[in-house]
Amino acid sequence: MNHKSSESHTPSTSPTPEPQPPFPPQHQDSPGIEDEMQPRPRYQARDYIACGKLARKVALITGGDSGIGRAVAVLFAREGANVAIVYLPEEQRDADIVAEAVRAEGRKVLQIPGNVTDSLFCQEAVKQTIDELGQLDILVNNAAFQKHHDKLEDVTDDQWEWTFRVNVFGYFAMTKAAVKHIPRGGTIINTGSITGLEGSKKLLDYSATKGAIHAFTKSLAQNLLERGIRVNCIAPGPVWTPLNVQDREAKEVSKFGSDTEMGRPAQPEEIAPAYVYFASAADSSYVTGEVFTLLGGDTRAA
Repeated sequence: MNHKSSESHTPSTSPTPEPQPPFPPQHQDSPGIEDEMQPRPRYQARDYIACGKLARKVALITGGDSGIGRAVAVLFAREGANVAIVYLPEEQRDADIVAEAVRAEGRKVLQIPGNVTDSLFCQEAVKQTIDELGQLDILVNNAAFQKHHDKLEDVTDDQWEWTFRVNVFGYFAMTKAAVKHIPRGGTIINTGSITGLEGSKKLLDYSATKGAIHAFTKSLAQNLLERGIRVNCIAPGPVWTPLNVQDREAKEVSKFGSDTEMGRPAQPEEIAPAYVYFASAADSSYVTGEVFTLLGGDTRAA
């Protein structure tokens, strides 16, 4: 096993300070490119020292090109896993950066462009992962779509359906394709949201899908318990990712996350270790069906 990254990432004597708002006003068209954000989201987790928790494992991560998915791919690789990432074709630029980062950790990476709303694509993505990386131990459902609206009447039927197709149908299709190949001791990790627990008045459809993901997580955990597959969910608050830059006006982006108790959004590198925890049997072999909130000091949804 390659432990190159464990030797090259030396922790600092104190935590690295994370960027604080106000950020430069900025906006992008959907789906957004991480490489164009200012400041760029932090995903390398330079203070994180690995110990081989995911050695000889293979992970498939949807939405793996940017944001939380990118940081998870890097930390999984640092912990010894080979990684397949799924992303939209227009996100190839970001996906190439992730691939380079995974290889820098000494691990193999498989890039799979496509759309998780297509169940046939999900089946092919799983097949490619197994054909090229040899197995599938960890599935991370992370791809997402969101779009703010002030009024209910502004949410079209098409948007409502599309949000569910990406955020819920995509999770179902990828899970259904993957679960027959995941062995005992394998894990499924879903990305939820604080909006799925508390709602969000301008994200009616997105919040509804995240609530569905939380219920799906708990139900799936019960369903797969006898097969030895654990299922858990991460439900973060605001995170500095392209998803949020492409969905807000430039002036709103500049203050994004400032209303948290810590006064800033999380960086993806701060969220990714929770995925390592759920993926690692050494850490969480007795944990399944949990929805874990990461809220920057807010305890309302504890």
